[in-house]
Amino acid sequence: MDMPRIPLGDWVETLIDGVITALGGFFDVLATIFGGLYDGVEWIFITPPFWAVILVVAAIAWFAKGYRLAIGSVIGLLLIGAVNQWENAMQTIALTLVAVIIAVVIAIPVGIWAARSQTVSTIVRPVLDFLQTMPAFVYLIPAIFLFGVGVVPGIVATILFAAAPGVRLTELGIRGVEAEVVEAGHAFGATPGRILRQIQLPLAMPSIMAGVNQVIMLALSMAVIASMVGGPGLGKDIIQALSRTDIALGFEAGLAVVIIAMILDRITSGFGTTGRRRGARPQASDTAPDVAASQIREPAAA
Repeated sequence: MDMPRIPLGDWVETLIDGVITALGGFFDVLATIFGGLYDGVEWIFITPPFWAVILVVAAIAWFAKGYRLAIGSVIGLLLIGAVNQWENAMQTIALTLVAVIIAVVIAIPVGIWAARSQTVSTIVRPVLDFLQTMPAFVYLIPAIFLFGVGVVPGIVATILFAAAPGVRLTELGIRGVEAEVVEAGHAFGATPGRILRQIQLPLAMPSIMAGVNQVIMLALSMAVIASMVGGPGLGKDIIQALSRTDIALGFEAGLAVVIIAMILDRITSGFGTTGRRRGARPQASDTAPDVAASQIREPAAA
């Protein structure tokens, strides 16, 4: 005897059709905004000469982690240009950055909210579990239905795929701030908003930056997959190499992805290390009042 079938997929399809009918104008506006953001970021990376972009990236790398990362970034970007993947790489970076900016703007406030409310945390946690366990290719299906083919569905799918670790690590970082430090802030008369801005966020910054790092890595991996729905960048050459069994093209495009991932990973981890040095946590609870005072006393005097 066969088990009765639940038409869950049909229900979801009906739901998406209803959403498109009811909110079609909203999704058109969203597509215009995301497409405009991508066009602007792509113009910033493609319009200047390649050496100017390399110098800017090298300067950021130097500030984040020192001259070794700057030199490595220069060598890696020159190699990308040498294998004729510069424009594709810049398109991939543009798509990744747009998706990361939007994902971080969503993830950090949600993570803060979840850290301050157990009810929100309980609601958000299964949603994050769903987003993190869903296969990457599945995100492309509703994105196509809602936004058609092109760069926008790739951005939307990338945001959904990459946002979860940003929420989790932001919540974890804020919850990990010692209660004694927060209580000392209350004792000095600080408001909850001020405690968040001047105590919890600075001390949680290493964890938040680790979340941003993970968002960037997941977004970059999804940006390549997004080329299956018309997204620009290195993913097009990778898919073309698969269809043609072109080992040379696949290796060159894949190498460019690896170089970009390494540069972005080292830069964000470098900023996270800087935040860890600036926001070092107290080693004992009896230092909590001093820590809180150092965070809120000077602004209070101002």
